[in-house]
Amino acid sequence: MAARVQPSSSLLVAAAAVAVAALMAMAVAAADSTTDNIQPLSTLRMQATQVAMDSGAVIHASPDVLGKNGEDSAWVTVNFTAPAPSAGHWVALFSPADFGLSVGAYASTNAAAGGEGPAAGLPTAPIKYMFANISPSFMSSGSGNMSFLVINQRSDYAFGLFSGGKDNPKLIAISNKISFANPKAPVFPRLSLGKEWNEMAVTWTSGYNIDEAYPFVEWKMKGEESPRRTPAGTLTYTRRHLCGKPANAEGYRDPGFIHTAFLKDLWPNREYSYQIGHELPDGTVVRGKPSTFRAPPFPGQDSLQRVVVFGDMGLGQRDGTNELAGFQPGAQVTTDRLIQDLPNYDAVFHIGDLSYANGFLAQWDQFTAQIEPIASRVPYMVASGNHERTYHDTGGFYTGNDSRGECGVPAETYFYVPAENRGKFWYAADHGMFRFCVGDTEHDWRPGSEQHAFLERCFASADRKHQPWLVFAAHRPLGYSSNDYYAAEGSFAEPMGRALQGLWQKHRVDLAVYGHVHNYERTCPVYENTCMDGGKDDKGSYSGTMGGTVHVVAGTGGAKLRDYSAGPWPQWSVARDKSFGYVKLTASDHSSLRVEFIHSADGAAHDAFNISRDYKDVLACTVDSCAPHSMAS
Repeated sequence: MAARVQPSSSLLVAAAAVAVAALMAMAVAAADSTTDNIQPLSTLRMQATQVAMDSGAVIHASPDVLGKNGEDSAWVTVNFTAPAPSAGHWVALFSPADFGLSVGAYASTNAAAGGEGPAAGLPTAPIKYMFANISPSFMSSGSGNMSFLVINQRSDYAFGLFSGGKDNPKLIAISNKISFANPKAPVFPRLSLGKEWNEMAVTWTSGYNIDEAYPFVEWKMKGEESPRRTPAGTLTYTRRHLCGKPANAEGYRDPGFIHTAFLKDLWPNREYSYQIGHELPDGTVVRGKPSTFRAPPFPGQDSLQRVVVFGDMGLGQRDGTNELAGFQPGAQVTTDRLIQDLPNYDAVFHIGDLSYANGFLAQWDQFTAQIEPIASRVPYMVASGNHERTYHDTGGFYTGNDSRGECGVPAETYFYVPAENRGKFWYAADHGMFRFCVGDTEHDWRPGSEQHAFLERCFASADRKHQPWLVFAAHRPLGYSSNDYYAAEGSFAEPMGRALQGLWQKHRVDLAVYGHVHNYERTCPVYENTCMDGGKDDKGSYSGTMGGTVHVVAGTGGAKLRDYSAGPWPQWSVARDKSFGYVKLTASDHSSLRVEFIHSADGAAHDAFNISRDYKDVLACTVDSCAPHSMAS
């Protein structure tokens, strides 16, 4: 075992936290200000849009009616013609379809409501866009066509044809209106673990308020003849719930209604079928797509259990819109790999930076549509990241405007987590032999805080005899990362997070997994900057008493990848991989855990390690894990 390291005192930790807080904020701001981390929709100067309708410009979309057979997405062909074609022409999808009628009118309307808005131009940003020269024939002939993938977002749609590029957009033509057969239909179910181990929450989105229809989930266990119905609660939010621009201005879009039902008293490991729906006052029932899930194992149950963990995915686009190749270039490939790998895992923990909507709220619907093939089949647990929550003067731990005015509202509404207060995104989740303690790095976690007290309870209440695998998950690395902008601090990762090391060590936390940093890295079992494995050469397996916590950074879900610090690796850094992917935890029994980093590109494990141990190894004392005592006391 490595030599004993004297723990840092709380005073030193606090002093260090104060000293680096400003530097930390500057470093993170610098990382978030690069041009490849800017929401593409924010680069469109919609407030400067001029109406310049051109009789020679034409744009047409087909088909007019989408989803005739209940589909929640459809491909739309857009044909367009423009005089004097140029690289500055572009096509954008808007919803509602009457967007062009209010050009220049937003300032007076919004001022009357007590808000702020652009002085002219369009009151709303598009949902997505493409440059016209993507169509090969456009630059030579002035005519072109392209395909957009459109999802059901509760309203009608129209396309606008613009000239003038992003900086000086001129609206020169508006297409015909298109719409889904039932714009209000229930769509995009997403599962999550409930507050009890035998409970599953089902959340979805629709256009039906509670005075229009009664939301429910119809479900049954495999082999049962008759389904049962469970009612759902309904939430929404408005412009006034949001904290700033663009979320409450040009980026705002009515979110519709978000419904959650709780399916209780599930039998462990049994397969269930379910279908979301709404019953209208006349007795008519509108249903969503049917799906299935397998109920969680009983806490401590000995069986094969597999959990996926990653952060920082963002929004992919199968139609090539929004120029997202430079913003979240790996989002779609990771999503596709997770869909393909779906039979081989039981739950997902997406630990922050979910959609990167960054105040353009229509993208939350787009994101829930993207993950629906996954989230409708296995629990999709989420954590709060800086791009969900951080906004100045809103009670968060960090200042800044990473959420662009969202201040947590969309994420906390679109997704259910088993927290006591969804505005404080920390919670415990049990899955068989795993206990997950999920932290919220956007709120204070230091000793004396409400969150620190929760984490102490969450770790301490784990039954390690039956739940041997104790995992801490949070968005920002509160442990170890040799990312390039953390290296500027001199000690790597967020020193303020080191205040949790005492808890990790005391409660023998096996694994801590983070996002935020867009690369993969894992450490040795480490405590206070020192590897506690005795300097062993084989970093692919650990057995017996774990002297520290293995920290894994997995902010590799899809956002643009980041570099590591220059110079020698710190001695605690064991493996690095600058690739898109996710971590998979596989517990085959109470004594064996395998941790793998799976590449999104090929589905192969490019880094892995094993932990093998018995219960007595969990009980054994290591450095600072047991209270001092003697026979005399």
